Amino acid sequence: MKIGQPKNYEFQIDLPHPLAEVFDWHRRPGAFSRLVPPWQPTKIGAEAANLADGTAILLLPGGRKWVAQHLGDEFEDQHRFVDELVSRPFLVPVPWRHRHDFDSHLGGTSLVDRVTTTLPARLVKPIFSYRHRQLSDDLSAHLLTAHEPRLTVAVTGSSGLVGRALCAFLTTGGHTVIRLVRHAPTDPLERSWDPSSPTVELLRGVDAVVHLAGQPIAGRFNAEHKERIRNSRVEPTRLLAQAADVAGVRSFVSASAIGYYGADRGDDQLTENSEPGSDFLAQVVQDWEQAALSSTSSNMRVVAVRTGIVQSPRGGALRLQRPLFSAGLGGPMGSGLQWQSWIAVDDLVDVYHRCLVDDEICGPINAVAPNPVRQREFASALAAALKRPAVLPTPRFGPRLILGAEGAREIAFANQRVIPQKLLDRNHRFRFTEVESALRHLFGNLEGESDSEI
Repeated sequence: MKIGQPKNYEFQIDLPHPLAEVFDWHRRPGAFSRLVPPWQPTKIGAEAANLADGTAILLLPGGRKWVAQHLGDEFEDQHRFVDELVSRPFLVPVPWRHRHDFDSHLGGTSLVDRVTTTLPARLVKPIFSYRHRQLSDDLSAHLLTAHEPRLTVAVTGSSGLVGRALCAFLTTGGHTVIRLVRHAPTDPLERSWDPSSPTVELLRGVDAVVHLAGQPIAGRFNAEHKERIRNSRVEPTRLLAQAADVAGVRSFVSASAIGYYGADRGDDQLTENSEPGSDFLAQVVQDWEQAALSSTSSNMRVVAVRTGIVQSPRGGALRLQRPLFSAGLGGPMGSGLQWQSWIAVDDLVDVYHRCLVDDEICGPINAVAPNPVRQREFASALAAALKRPAVLPTPRFGPRLILGAEGAREIAFANQRVIPQKLLDRNHRFRFTEVESALRHLFGNLEGESDSEI
């Protein structure tokens, strides 16, 4: 890494939200997680306990740490907090001083990030483009409950890709999240649960449940793997929904999948009212949904979130595709003509949030972007986001070697043109409706920025 003299960068965003709301968002648990760019190979080690003198830690590959210390003598409540890098995460020392300034203006709040560092602009600017869009979109999404009481939400699968993002989003909005975990609790907001016998006591004081836990579907479709997929979903969902109903939980929101519609539906536009498929995943999803929808009384609202292909560099298919595309060896799967119904991870977070707070939503709901694309279009968009070509199609034998013939047909080569009709009918706002803009955001490849180096 070539290091020169420190430079001063300034990035400003004007937000149509009150100063106190914007500042308080930053001080709540989850804010650090919501702002860390997903294309960076980092994990959250610790969030700062407070903005005045807390310490935030990012874990880097190779056991290295980025430790940012907040400076108490420069903190001004509702107006400023400052952090400095106090560790040495790279072979050469890199200074980093970040001052966050907040000021009221007519109709909202001005946030100015002032950074002094030797890191080049090509690394710094994408970080703040990402941060500002995340902040703006999250604050806008929280307007759904601006005047409603905060919820206490129990979440299974909180350590997964979607669970981590959702929990951080909810806590920055002022909601209380109780993580239902398989290990002994290490935090007051964790409760240990047994999927084979969840108790009513487990859900005391809970307003809503989000059930995300389940065996990953990716894997070779042999008898053992298929049994784990089914057994981790159907009966645990039934038992948890029953416990939630008895405990007086108002809303039960369960993960589901667009596999409900079957592996190959051609060019049919599939809405929540479309007929199910008949292959393995379609049958599992039908039983999974029924376990939640038919195991409770009319007192609890139940939603099944039929999720498309989630886009995030931190997990799922995109994390597996990224190395190949980054090397310029990526391309469409098979013929490239199959429909791919996708959703950006933060749009999926918004869908779960909407399902939690919108009492008019019940039953199955399609969690996909409004514009599905052909697989070759997706490959082209991913290549553009990574600034690489996409000319080499993935041969069919590759996925078959990993997933088996059945798994490849139902996952890698699935052809499903799914429409989020219920969300569109309710004028739900999507952060990303076009796949290329979503991927550019997720990989920090944004154009036309006006932020300045001073």
